[in-house]
Amino acid sequence: MKPSLQLKYSQQLTLTPQLQQSIRLLQMSTLEMNQELEQILRDNPLLERTDDPLDACMRIAPNGGIDQVAGPGAGNGADGAGEAEPAGPATADDAGAGPDTGPDVSIDHGGDWGGDGVRRTRSDGEDADFPQVAAAETTLREHLLAQLAATRCEARDRALVELLIDDLDDDGFLESSQEEILAMLPEEAGIDADELVTALRLLQSFDPPGIGAADLRESLLLQLHRDELAARTAATTRALAIRLVSEHLPLLASRDFTRLKRALRCNDDELREAQALVVTLNPRPGSAFGGGEARFVVPDVVVRRQGTGWTVSLNGDVIPKLRIHDLYANILRRNRGAHANMTAQLQEARWLIKNVQQRFDTILRVSQAIVDRQKAFFSHGEVAMRPLVLREIAETLGLHESTVSRVTTQKYMLTPHGTFELKYFFGSHVATDSGGAASSTAIRALIKQLVAAEDSRHPLSDNQIAETLSEQGIVVARRTVAKYRESMRILPVSQRKSL
Repeated sequence: MKPSLQLKYSQQLTLTPQLQQSIRLLQMSTLEMNQELEQILRDNPLLERTDDPLDACMRIAPNGGIDQVAGPGAGNGADGAGEAEPAGPATADDAGAGPDTGPDVSIDHGGDWGGDGVRRTRSDGEDADFPQVAAAETTLREHLLAQLAATRCEARDRALVELLIDDLDDDGFLESSQEEILAMLPEEAGIDADELVTALRLLQSFDPPGIGAADLRESLLLQLHRDELAARTAATTRALAIRLVSEHLPLLASRDFTRLKRALRCNDDELREAQALVVTLNPRPGSAFGGGEARFVVPDVVVRRQGTGWTVSLNGDVIPKLRIHDLYANILRRNRGAHANMTAQLQEARWLIKNVQQRFDTILRVSQAIVDRQKAFFSHGEVAMRPLVLREIAETLGLHESTVSRVTTQKYMLTPHGTFELKYFFGSHVATDSGGAASSTAIRALIKQLVAAEDSRHPLSDNQIAETLSEQGIVVARRTVAKYRESMRILPVSQRKSL
């Protein structure tokens, strides 16, 4: 073949670095976004943050709302914000220009090149606020060792008790049997089974009651044999409870009260009192210690009632306040073209400021669209939730479905009914007799109400719940009821039965 030259025209979609950053920021949670910003702030000296990210923790007011931090544009919406679009090339002349997206609700640009740069202090010269550091929690091991230190015992017994404490799991149960613990000890120590049992009995006398047991049965029996429990409980009830735990714990777990009464030779009242005593015991005696740091969800938006409607506002405490650094901006202004690297960093800083603002604008628009379609939920609760899919919000706002999916992932809304992830307001639908549709969330709420109002002696089966919903016009199969019940961690009918 003879070689030749040809011209060919084609089109392809290219994601610019700015658009890639916009998409990445949109799908991040607030915590992930702050971590990303910290890394960018370390790499780009032209970008400055005027707020402290540690102060993003919510200050909940007594009425359950939010104490907003006063600031320019805090809590206002921005009209016309859509998906992120690549911006044209930027120069130092227009470095202070921001996107035309309406009122500035999230970014403190500080004028053309930045604000006054003054650090806010108290009248006594100290910084205005400092983050509160949580006190260290006492672990189960520390709690037990403190009791051991106050006990008069020989060094040999103390070492054995410490060995047993180290073998406890987070719930306070021994992970190894006595034979396995003896096998781990060196032969030259000369420790026999009686010494180990003595050390174990000493450990089991410590607080919390039931600690150091091999299994649940032994832990409950240890708690039932405590003197403080015997002092406030009738002897007959405690004796029946001991028999109930030691001999018939599986029957109690399955709530087979007929066989229990026959095996224990007692009546309903006696069995009810014994069962009530067992229920007061702690099945996981070590769970109160070392539970880990409490995790709090900081909402991105807040829903409030205004007149007869509901409005959404951004949570000003989670919005980072970014601006161009004054010092470096002045250097670029005086030496145009002399610092190519800083000019590129300036453009990256402008992109980031625009993308962060656009992120919160999009979250606000999507949240308001969700609230407009779920007004009944905010007025009446879960039972009034209507079916909603991502496509409806995307078509209303002119966004792509994937954009709405990114916005609703790990973004949270504070409502009068609690704090929910935005995805909570989306759900499948179930047909009704009238030809309409009911949300799966509303059906779950109805199932929860039916179970809460049932007679505990004759609880409702899944079939009965399905029939009751059918009478209300909601056609749902028994398997669907069972699936919804399990998702809400509601026990089956056999385990909800009581005397």
